Amino acid sequence: MIRWRLPGYEVAFTTRAGGVSEGPYASLNLGRLSGDAAERVEENRRRACEAIGADAARLVLNRQVHSATVLRAAAGRRGAVADGLWTDEPGLPLLVLGADCLPIVLARTGPGRPAVCVLHAGWRGLLAGIVAAGVRALGEGRLAAAVGPGIGPCCYEVGEAVAAPFRGRFGADVVRAGRLDLWTCAERALRAAGVASVERIDRCTACEPETFFSHRRDRGRTGRQGVIAYVTG
Repeated sequence: MIRWRLPGYEVAFTTRAGGVSEGPYASLNLGRLSGDAAERVEENRRRACEAIGADAARLVLNRQVHSATVLRAAAGRRGAVADGLWTDEPGLPLLVLGADCLPIVLARTGPGRPAVCVLHAGWRGLLAGIVAAGVRALGEGRLAAAVGPGIGPCCYEVGEAVAAPFRGRFGADVVRAGRLDLWTCAERALRAAGVASVERIDRCTACEPETFFSHRRDRGRTGRQGVIAYVTG
C-alpha cells in the first residue's frame, strides 16, 4: 500500500500485492466485476480494510460508470451508480477502484468538520467534471488532495477525438506525441476547483506489472486496485 499521511484521516492507495486472488487477478484484486471469484474479492477487501484499521462491514463503494456523480456515503452500501463518494462520518471507509484510471482523494483540512471524498477519474470523468463535483460535495473550507497511481503519459496513447478536448480544457502541453498526461490534467482540475495543496504519486500502472493492475496493458483481463479512505474522528 501507498499511504497518504494527513492528520485526521487514514488514506491508502492499494497495489496488487497481499491478497488471495490468482492468475491475472493476483493477488489483491478489489474488483468483483473483473471476473475474479467473489469470495476472493471480499477477502481482499477485508484485508485492505484491516491494513488501515477500517471496518470492512461498513465499506462503501459504487458501481462506477465514468460519470461526474458524487454521492454521500451510507455505511455498507454497494452498487449505487456513481464515480465519487464523500462523508464526514468518522470511521466510515470509502473505496473507489481503478486499473489505469486515477484514484483521487480530497480531504477538508479546515475550518469546519473533517470530511473526505474519493473519486474515480479516467478521461471521461475528468472531462465530465468529476473533480469539481467532488470539491462541491465537500463544500466550503480548505482542501488537500492526493492523486494516486494511474496510467502515465509514457503509456497512454489516445486519438485526436480524446486529445482535442483535453488540449482545450487543460492546455496544449497535456498531449505530447499522441500521449495524454492524466496526472497533470487531474492536478490542473483540482487547482482550478480551488484545491491549493495537491500531491501526486506519479506512478504508471501500465509500467509496473508486478505492482499494479492495468486494463490497457493486460487487454481487459486484470484486477482492480483502488484507494480506501476514512475520517479518523
